Amino acid sequence: MIGEKPRSTRLRVLVPFAIVTLIWGTTWIVIRDQLSIVPPSWSVAYRFLLGGATMLVWAAIRREPLWLPRKGMLFAALLGLMQFVLNFNLVYRSEQYITSGVVAIVFALLLVPNAILSRIFLGQRMGRQLLAGSAVAIAGVALLFIHEARLSPVGPEQAITGIALALCAVMCASTANVMQASETSKAWPMASVIGWAMLSGAMIDAAFAWGVSGPPVFEMRIGYIAGLIYLGVLGSALSFSLYFALIREIGPAKAAYSSVAIPVVAMIFSTLFEGYRWSLLAAAGAVLVLGGLVIALRARRPNR
Repeated sequence: MIGEKPRSTRLRVLVPFAIVTLIWGTTWIVIRDQLSIVPPSWSVAYRFLLGGATMLVWAAIRREPLWLPRKGMLFAALLGLMQFVLNFNLVYRSEQYITSGVVAIVFALLLVPNAILSRIFLGQRMGRQLLAGSAVAIAGVALLFIHEARLSPVGPEQAITGIALALCAVMCASTANVMQASETSKAWPMASVIGWAMLSGAMIDAAFAWGVSGPPVFEMRIGYIAGLIYLGVLGSALSFSLYFALIREIGPAKAAYSSVAIPVVAMIFSTLFEGYRWSLLAAAGAVLVLGGLVIALRARRPNR
């Protein structure tokens, strides 16, 4: 309707959008702390074992059916493979080569494959205003990337390896995003789908971890355990529930704008807890990112 506000500017969208951005903006620091004694694949497996169990408990509380039909279980397993196995194993490994800030910035590019895949498989067009916001935001991301690249202590080979792993993770995450926006996904309760996706992903993660890193390793350090709970419950169960709901509400392209704002949030928290120092380049990038975000979220979804 003419004059009606876009869905993406309503509180039922803005509030979960802000929560997801805030939580995922802090997970990069927590993930970095997880990369010490425990091999990355085991940390990923523990995270989604906890996240999946949390989701199924939530589904039971909501009295939603816990067991999905065969087609639903296969869908959940494929979603788990793309989102909770390939995506996160690649993310954790990329942080072994480059800083968490650079990984977060690479993930800001998620809106590009999300928009392309949404157009191909869902028939969703971006529209001029959304394209304009994307262009402004990507310009900001480029400035943030240049800033982080200048500060990076690693050599070019390590940087290229880390960025390549992060880009592969972005493509896996984008595939999962479009799966969640499909009509097939809407046939079953979201909490149950996410729960089984995380649990099936955790089982694959565990098998992979055992194959490449040997038997389970766990660090009995308070910081590691607290970080695991934070990543499993808030960073996974809560955040993915809200994020996938946003995908269904406003589409994968707009929902991916949380990944554009996340680097800015990550840099703010790094300033508070890691002594991160802002430069004029980084500040300009942050302003462009936030400006592009505002432009994009105010765009109406065009007709298919």
